This record gives sequence, C-alpha cells and structure tokens, in this order.
Amino acid sequence: MTVPFTSERIHHVAYRCKDAKQTVDWYERVMGFSYTNAFAEDYVPSTGAYDPYMHIFLDCGGGNVLAFFELPNQPEMGRDEKTPAWVQHLAFKVADFDTLKAAKAHIEAQGVEVLGPTYHGIFRSIYFFDPNGHRLELACDIGTDEQYAELKRVAPLMLEEWDQTKKAPKHADWLHIEPGGE
Repeated sequence: MTVPFTSERIHHVAYRCKDAKQTVDWYERVMGFSYTNAFAEDYVPSTGAYDPYMHIFLDCGGGNVLAFFELPNQPEMGRDEKTPAWVQHLAFKVADFDTLKAAKAHIEAQGVEVLGPTYHGIFRSIYFFDPNGHRLELACDIGTDEQYAELKRVAPLMLEEWDQTKKAPKHADWLHIEPGGE
C-alpha cells in the first residue's frame, strides 16, 4: 500500500494536566523545558463543544513539543486503572550515561522520587512521575550497531511468535543480561 504523505516528525504530543501553571513551572524547573505558547478557548475548535480550556506548549528540544490541556469543567482527571502505571509514559533521550546520572541527581534534588538507572541492553533509563501523574522516562542509548541490526532482524520473528502465543519470545533475551553491572 502506498501512503500519499510522509511525516516529518511529531508536531506535539498532548496530555491533560491538573493545573496549567503548576505544570509549566514543574517542567521548566525539573526538566529544563521552555514554555513557548498557549491557546485558551471557551469552545473546542474541532468539535464546537463548550468546554473552556487552557492549552500550554513546552519545547523539549530537538523540535519536540509537549502540550497539556487544563480542563476545569471536566471531572477530576484520573488514569486508566486497567493499564499498569508503568505502561503509559513519555520517554526523553539524553546524551549519555553520565548525563542520565546527573539528571537523576537533579530531579531527586527537586523532591521527585526516581527509579533507576535501569538496564535495557541497548539503553539505560530512569523513571519518575510529573505532578499530573504522568510517568516520564529519561533514556540514553548504549547499544552497538550490531545490536540494533540484530534487533531489527528478529523484530518480525518476535512479532509473529507473540501474535501466535501471547508469550514473550526469547529472540532478544540478551538485552536483559547486564555486562559487569553498573
């Protein structure tokens, strides 16, 4: 099938927030993101529904934008309780493992609990939650060209096996063996 377009990048990703100002302050202080702009309307442009909102945008670097909606007339926000909290998350790339460790120290100094660094074979990462309950991840790549090539090679095999069995395929078990530990 031919698709008549190509995506250049993600324009923005939008989530709900409890408080727009608190969210901007937290992302600037903890993550170093820049607050760039906001839209505020009483009526939703795409649907015409009355639902006042504040839509904020934060520059995450590299042309990536994270946005949030504060929706004061909607029921209190929650999360999908049928999906484990570790599943839905936003992951941001950092330069290297030293940067990841420095980020962890900075984030913890802001009073935020951080899990990790966790070893994933081709990257290491840390995890924490923003004030809205969204799980965030910072990750640094550590894989080799050979490892990425092998993962690409086995990806179709793994997907097919998963589709048939719904059990974790073992093609990439080597990802979970940390050499020397760190």
